[in-house]
Amino acid sequence: MATRLRVVSGMRPTGKLHVGHFFGALKNWLKLQDEHECFFFSADWHALTTEYATPGEMKEAERDMVADWLALGIDPTKVVLFVQSRVKQHAELALLFGMVTPIPWLERVPTYKEQQQNLTGKDLSTYGFLGYPLLQAADVAVYRATAVPVGQDQVAHLELSREIVRRFNNLYAPEVGPKLLPEPQPLLTEHPKILGLDGRKMSKSFHNAILLGEAEESAKKRLMTAVTDPARVRRNDPGNPEVCPIFYLHKAYSPPETIAMVDRECRTAGIGCVDCKKALLVNLLPALEKHRKARAEVDQAPERIDQALEDGARRANEVAEETMRDVRRAMKLE
Repeated sequence: MATRLRVVSGMRPTGKLHVGHFFGALKNWLKLQDEHECFFFSADWHALTTEYATPGEMKEAERDMVADWLALGIDPTKVVLFVQSRVKQHAELALLFGMVTPIPWLERVPTYKEQQQNLTGKDLSTYGFLGYPLLQAADVAVYRATAVPVGQDQVAHLELSREIVRRFNNLYAPEVGPKLLPEPQPLLTEHPKILGLDGRKMSKSFHNAILLGEAEESAKKRLMTAVTDPARVRRNDPGNPEVCPIFYLHKAYSPPETIAMVDRECRTAGIGCVDCKKALLVNLLPALEKHRKARAEVDQAPERIDQALEDGARRANEVAEETMRDVRRAMKLE
Protein backbone atom coordinates (compact mmCIF):
# COMPACT_ATOMS: atom_id res chain seq x y z
CA MET A 1 0.00 0.00 0.00
CA ALA A 2 1.34 3.44 -0.94
CA THR A 3 2.35 5.78 1.87
CA ARG A 4 -0.28 8.39 2.68
CA LEU A 5 1.45 11.77 2.57
CA ARG A 6 0.44 15.15 3.96
CA VAL A 7 0.25 17.43 0.94
CA VAL A 8 -0.08 21.24 0.74
CA SER A 9 -0.85 23.28 -2.36
CA GLY A 10 -2.33 26.71 -3.00
CA MET A 11 -3.50 28.98 -5.78
CA ARG A 12 -3.49 32.78 -6.00
CA PRO A 13 -6.92 34.39 -6.44
CA THR A 14 -6.01 36.89 -9.15
CA GLY A 15 -8.67 36.27 -11.77
CA LYS A 16 -10.92 33.69 -13.38
CA LEU A 17 -9.58 30.17 -13.77
CA HIS A 18 -8.75 28.82 -17.22
CA VAL A 19 -8.03 25.43 -18.74
CA GLY A 20 -4.32 25.86 -18.04
CA HIS A 21 -5.11 25.92 -14.31
CA PHE A 22 -7.06 22.70 -14.64
CA PHE A 23 -4.38 20.73 -16.44
CA GLY A 24 -1.51 22.40 -14.58
CA ALA A 25 -2.81 21.84 -11.04
CA LEU A 26 -6.48 21.11 -10.42
CA LYS A 27 -6.66 17.82 -12.30
CA ASN A 28 -3.84 16.63 -10.07
CA TRP A 29 -5.63 17.93 -6.95
CA LEU A 30 -8.60 15.71 -7.83
CA LYS A 31 -6.30 12.71 -7.90
CA LEU A 32 -4.40 13.64 -4.74
CA GLN A 33 -7.54 14.13 -2.65
CA ASP A 34 -8.29 10.40 -2.98
CA GLU A 35 -4.75 9.30 -2.15
CA HIS A 36 -3.30 11.62 0.51
CA GLU A 37 -4.11 14.01 3.35
CA CYS A 38 -4.46 17.30 1.48
CA PHE A 39 -4.52 20.96 2.49
CA PHE A 40 -5.60 23.15 -0.45
CA PHE A 41 -5.83 26.90 0.05
CA SER A 42 -6.54 30.23 -1.55
CA ALA A 43 -3.23 32.10 -1.34
CA ASP A 44 -4.69 35.57 -0.76
CA TRP A 45 -1.63 36.88 1.12
CA HIS A 46 0.53 35.72 -1.78
CA ALA A 47 -1.75 37.53 -4.20
CA LEU A 48 -1.27 40.74 -2.22
CA THR A 49 2.45 40.71 -3.02
CA THR A 50 1.53 41.90 -6.53
CA GLU A 51 -2.15 42.92 -6.20
CA TYR A 52 -1.88 44.99 -3.00
CA ALA A 53 -3.49 48.02 -4.67
CA THR A 54 -6.73 46.18 -5.54
CA PRO A 55 -7.62 43.91 -2.59
CA GLY A 56 -11.34 44.18 -3.32
CA GLU A 57 -10.93 42.61 -6.73
CA MET A 58 -8.83 39.87 -5.21
CA LYS A 59 -11.49 38.83 -2.72
CA GLU A 60 -14.11 38.68 -5.47
CA ALA A 61 -11.79 36.52 -7.55
CA GLU A 62 -11.23 34.27 -4.55
CA ARG A 63 -14.89 33.37 -4.19
CA ASP A 64 -15.12 32.74 -7.91
CA MET A 65 -12.05 30.51 -7.74
CA VAL A 66 -13.34 28.40 -4.86
CA ALA A 67 -16.68 28.00 -6.64
CA ASP A 68 -14.79 26.58 -9.62
CA TRP A 69 -12.90 24.21 -7.34
CA LEU A 70 -16.15 22.81 -5.96
CA ALA A 71 -17.68 22.58 -9.44
CA LEU A 72 -14.69 20.55 -10.62
CA GLY A 73 -15.09 18.09 -7.77
CA ILE A 74 -12.67 19.23 -5.08
CA ASP A 75 -14.38 17.71 -2.04
CA PRO A 76 -14.25 19.58 1.32
CA THR A 77 -15.06 16.31 3.11
CA LYS A 78 -11.85 14.79 1.73
CA VAL A 79 -9.51 17.79 1.93
CA VAL A 80 -8.93 20.81 4.15
CA LEU A 81 -10.04 23.73 1.99
CA PHE A 82 -9.33 27.19 3.38
CA VAL A 83 -8.22 30.78 2.86
CA GLN A 84 -4.61 31.50 3.80
CA SER A 85 -5.30 34.72 5.72
CA ARG A 86 -7.78 32.95 8.00
CA VAL A 87 -4.93 30.93 9.48
CA LYS A 88 -2.69 33.53 11.15
CA GLN A 89 -0.04 30.96 11.99
CA HIS A 90 1.16 31.18 8.36
CA ALA A 91 2.23 34.78 9.01
CA GLU A 92 3.72 34.00 12.40
CA LEU A 93 5.94 31.24 11.07
CA ALA A 94 6.91 33.32 8.01
CA LEU A 95 8.02 36.10 10.38
CA LEU A 96 10.13 33.68 12.41
CA PHE A 97 11.65 32.22 9.24
CA GLY A 98 12.56 35.78 8.26
CA MET A 99 14.70 36.08 11.38
CA VAL A 100 17.06 33.35 10.18
CA THR A 101 16.96 33.54 6.38
CA PRO A 102 19.84 35.44 4.71
CA ILE A 103 18.65 38.14 2.29
CA PRO A 104 20.84 36.80 -0.58
CA TRP A 105 18.83 33.56 -0.45
CA LEU A 106 15.71 35.57 -1.32
CA GLU A 107 17.38 37.77 -3.94
CA ARG A 108 18.67 34.79 -5.89
CA VAL A 109 15.19 33.32 -6.49
CA PRO A 110 14.79 33.37 -10.32
CA THR A 111 11.19 34.62 -10.29
CA TYR A 112 12.14 37.60 -8.09
CA LYS A 113 13.85 39.49 -10.92
CA GLU A 114 11.80 37.87 -13.70
CA GLN A 115 8.49 39.14 -12.34
CA GLN A 116 9.92 42.58 -11.67
CA GLN A 117 10.87 42.72 -15.36
CA ASN A 118 7.58 41.25 -16.62
CA LEU A 119 5.18 43.21 -14.39
CA THR A 120 6.63 46.63 -15.18
CA GLY A 121 3.36 48.40 -14.41
CA LYS A 122 3.57 47.51 -10.72
CA ASP A 123 5.97 48.58 -8.00
CA LEU A 124 7.37 45.28 -6.70
CA SER A 125 10.20 46.80 -4.67
CA THR A 126 8.43 45.75 -1.46
CA TYR A 127 9.42 43.52 1.43
CA GLY A 128 6.31 41.41 0.82
CA PHE A 129 7.44 40.57 -2.70
CA LEU A 130 11.02 39.89 -1.65
CA GLY A 131 9.81 37.75 1.26
CA TYR A 132 7.41 35.70 -0.85
CA PRO A 133 9.54 32.52 -0.44
CA LEU A 134 9.40 32.84 3.35
CA LEU A 135 5.62 32.73 3.27
CA GLN A 136 5.73 29.84 0.80
CA ALA A 137 7.97 27.88 3.16
CA ALA A 138 5.68 28.67 6.09
CA ASP A 139 2.59 27.57 4.14
CA VAL A 140 4.04 24.08 3.96
CA ALA A 141 5.94 23.83 7.23
CA VAL A 142 3.08 25.03 9.43
CA TYR A 143 1.23 21.81 8.56
CA ARG A 144 4.38 19.69 8.77
CA ALA A 145 3.62 18.68 5.20
CA THR A 146 5.86 16.02 3.73
CA ALA A 147 5.13 16.66 0.05
CA VAL A 148 4.35 19.51 -2.33
CA PRO A 149 3.01 18.78 -5.83
CA VAL A 150 5.28 20.48 -8.36
CA GLY A 151 6.36 20.12 -11.95
CA GLN A 152 9.99 19.40 -12.78
CA ASP A 153 10.60 23.10 -13.50
CA GLN A 154 9.51 24.04 -9.94
CA VAL A 155 11.76 21.69 -7.99
CA ALA A 156 14.42 24.39 -7.57
CA HIS A 157 11.86 26.71 -5.96
CA LEU A 158 10.92 24.07 -3.41
CA GLU A 159 14.59 23.58 -2.56
CA LEU A 160 14.70 27.06 -0.99
CA SER A 161 11.85 26.07 1.34
CA ARG A 162 13.82 22.98 2.27
CA GLU A 163 16.93 25.10 2.98
CA ILE A 164 14.94 27.47 5.21
CA VAL A 165 13.44 24.57 7.18
CA ARG A 166 16.83 22.87 7.45
CA ARG A 167 18.47 26.02 8.84
CA PHE A 168 15.59 26.53 11.27
CA ASN A 169 15.85 22.96 12.58
CA ASN A 170 19.62 23.22 12.97
CA LEU A 171 19.32 26.43 14.97
CA TYR A 172 16.43 25.63 17.26
CA ALA A 173 15.95 21.90 17.44
CA PRO A 174 19.23 20.14 16.69
CA GLU A 175 18.32 17.31 19.04
CA VAL A 176 15.09 16.48 17.17
CA GLY A 177 15.99 17.81 13.70
CA PRO A 178 13.38 16.95 11.08
CA LYS A 179 10.90 15.84 13.75
CA LEU A 180 10.20 19.51 14.47
CA LEU A 181 9.62 20.66 10.88
CA PRO A 182 10.06 18.06 8.15
CA GLU A 183 11.77 19.11 4.93
CA PRO A 184 9.06 18.91 2.25
CA GLN A 185 9.78 16.63 -0.68
CA PRO A 186 8.70 17.36 -4.26
CA LEU A 187 5.75 15.29 -5.41
CA LEU A 188 6.52 15.36 -9.11
CA THR A 189 3.48 15.68 -11.32
CA GLU A 190 3.21 15.30 -15.07
CA HIS A 191 0.79 17.56 -16.88
CA PRO A 192 0.33 18.44 -20.53
CA LYS A 193 1.85 21.65 -21.77
CA ILE A 194 -0.90 24.17 -22.51
CA LEU A 195 -0.12 27.20 -24.64
CA GLY A 196 -2.25 30.33 -24.80
CA LEU A 197 -4.16 31.33 -27.93
CA ASP A 198 -1.29 33.63 -28.94
CA GLY A 199 1.39 30.96 -28.60
CA ARG A 200 2.74 32.20 -25.27
CA LYS A 201 2.16 30.54 -21.91
CA MET A 202 -1.56 30.52 -21.11
CA SER A 203 -2.06 33.31 -18.59
CA LYS A 204 -4.77 35.61 -17.29
CA SER A 205 -2.26 38.44 -17.58
CA PHE A 206 -1.83 37.88 -21.32
CA HIS A 207 -5.60 37.58 -22.00
CA ASN A 208 -4.84 34.50 -24.10
CA ALA A 209 -6.66 31.89 -22.04
CA ILE A 210 -9.80 29.82 -22.51
CA LEU A 211 -11.77 30.07 -19.28
CA LEU A 212 -13.00 26.90 -17.61
CA GLY A 213 -16.65 27.73 -18.24
CA GLU A 214 -16.31 30.08 -21.19
CA ALA A 215 -19.50 30.54 -23.23
CA GLU A 216 -19.69 28.50 -26.43
CA GLU A 217 -19.82 31.41 -28.87
CA SER A 218 -16.97 33.22 -27.14
CA ALA A 219 -14.80 30.09 -27.10
CA LYS A 220 -15.51 29.41 -30.78
CA LYS A 221 -14.74 32.96 -31.86
CA ARG A 222 -11.52 33.21 -29.93
CA LEU A 223 -10.32 29.76 -30.92
CA MET A 224 -10.96 30.29 -34.63
CA THR A 225 -8.84 33.46 -34.58
CA ALA A 226 -6.03 31.92 -32.48
CA VAL A 227 -2.52 31.74 -33.91
CA THR A 228 -1.23 28.47 -35.34
CA ASP A 229 2.08 27.43 -36.89
CA PRO A 230 3.43 30.67 -38.44
CA ALA A 231 5.08 28.62 -41.21
CA ARG A 232 1.70 27.58 -42.59
CA VAL A 233 1.08 30.68 -44.67
CA ARG A 234 -0.98 28.81 -47.30
CA ARG A 235 -3.37 25.89 -46.97
CA ASN A 236 -1.00 23.48 -48.73
CA ASP A 237 2.06 24.40 -46.62
CA PRO A 238 3.10 21.52 -44.32
CA GLY A 239 3.10 22.44 -40.63
CA ASN A 240 4.77 21.55 -37.35
CA PRO A 241 2.19 20.73 -34.65
CA GLU A 242 4.78 21.08 -31.88
CA VAL A 243 4.81 24.88 -32.27
CA CYS A 244 1.03 25.26 -32.51
CA PRO A 245 -1.08 26.07 -29.43
CA ILE A 246 -4.07 24.29 -30.97
CA PHE A 247 -2.19 21.00 -31.02
CA TYR A 248 -1.45 21.29 -27.28
CA LEU A 249 -5.16 21.76 -26.62
CA HIS A 250 -5.82 18.66 -28.73
CA LYS A 251 -3.44 16.74 -26.47
CA ALA A 252 -5.48 17.86 -23.47
CA TYR A 253 -9.01 17.38 -24.83
CA SER A 254 -9.04 15.11 -27.89
CA PRO A 255 -8.96 11.30 -27.99
CA PRO A 256 -5.73 9.57 -29.12
CA GLU A 257 -6.99 8.88 -32.62
CA THR A 258 -7.79 12.56 -33.20
CA ILE A 259 -4.41 13.63 -31.84
CA ALA A 260 -2.64 11.16 -34.15
CA MET A 261 -4.70 12.35 -37.13
CA VAL A 262 -3.98 16.01 -36.48
CA ASP A 263 -0.27 15.32 -36.00
CA ARG A 264 -0.06 13.39 -39.27
CA GLU A 265 -2.31 15.57 -41.42
CA CYS A 266 -0.80 18.87 -40.25
CA ARG A 267 2.71 17.72 -41.17
CA THR A 268 1.56 16.68 -44.64
CA ALA A 269 -0.87 19.59 -45.22
CA GLY A 270 -3.67 17.02 -45.34
CA ILE A 271 -5.85 19.36 -43.28
CA GLY A 272 -5.82 23.12 -42.84
CA CYS A 273 -5.76 25.08 -39.60
CA VAL A 274 -9.51 25.73 -39.75
CA ASP A 275 -10.16 21.98 -40.00
CA CYS A 276 -7.83 21.38 -37.07
CA LYS A 277 -9.65 23.93 -34.91
CA LYS A 278 -13.06 22.48 -35.78
CA ALA A 279 -11.83 19.03 -34.75
CA LEU A 280 -10.76 20.47 -31.39
CA LEU A 281 -14.15 22.10 -30.79
CA VAL A 282 -15.83 18.68 -30.97
CA ASN A 283 -14.31 17.77 -27.60
CA LEU A 284 -13.51 21.16 -26.08
CA LEU A 285 -17.02 22.62 -26.19
CA PRO A 286 -18.69 19.74 -24.29
CA ALA A 287 -16.04 20.03 -21.57
CA LEU A 288 -16.72 23.75 -21.17
CA GLU A 289 -20.47 23.09 -21.11
CA LYS A 290 -20.05 20.44 -18.42
CA HIS A 291 -18.21 22.90 -16.22
CA ARG A 292 -20.77 25.65 -16.80
CA LYS A 293 -23.55 23.34 -15.59
CA ALA A 294 -21.59 22.22 -12.54
CA ARG A 295 -20.67 25.81 -11.72
CA ALA A 296 -24.33 26.90 -12.01
CA GLU A 297 -25.24 24.35 -9.34
CA VAL A 298 -22.60 25.77 -7.00
CA ASP A 299 -23.78 29.32 -7.67
CA GLN A 300 -27.32 28.31 -6.68
CA ALA A 301 -26.04 27.16 -3.28
CA PRO A 302 -23.43 29.77 -2.21
CA GLU A 303 -23.61 28.50 1.35
CA ARG A 304 -21.54 25.51 0.17
CA ILE A 305 -18.59 27.85 -0.34
CA ASP A 306 -18.99 29.50 3.06
CA GLN A 307 -19.35 26.17 4.86
CA ALA A 308 -16.37 24.62 3.10
CA LEU A 309 -14.07 27.54 3.92
CA GLU A 310 -15.33 27.85 7.51
CA ASP A 311 -14.80 24.16 8.24
CA GLY A 312 -11.45 24.22 6.46
CA ALA A 313 -10.19 27.23 8.41
CA ARG A 314 -11.11 25.55 11.69
CA ARG A 315 -9.31 22.32 10.79
CA ALA A 316 -6.29 24.16 9.39
CA ASN A 317 -6.00 26.31 12.52
CA GLU A 318 -5.98 23.24 14.76
CA VAL A 319 -3.09 21.64 12.88
CA ALA A 320 -1.16 24.89 12.44
CA GLU A 321 -1.44 25.86 16.11
CA GLU A 322 -0.10 22.48 17.20
CA THR A 323 2.97 23.09 15.04
CA MET A 324 3.43 26.62 16.33
CA ARG A 325 3.29 25.54 19.97
CA ASP A 326 6.29 23.30 19.29
CA VAL A 327 8.05 26.04 17.31
CA ARG A 328 7.56 28.63 20.06
CA ARG A 329 8.89 26.22 22.68
CA ALA A 330 11.93 25.41 20.53
CA MET A 331 12.64 29.14 20.18
CA LYS A 332 12.07 29.77 23.92
CA LEU A 333 9.12 32.04 23.14
CA GLU A 334 6.82 30.29 25.58
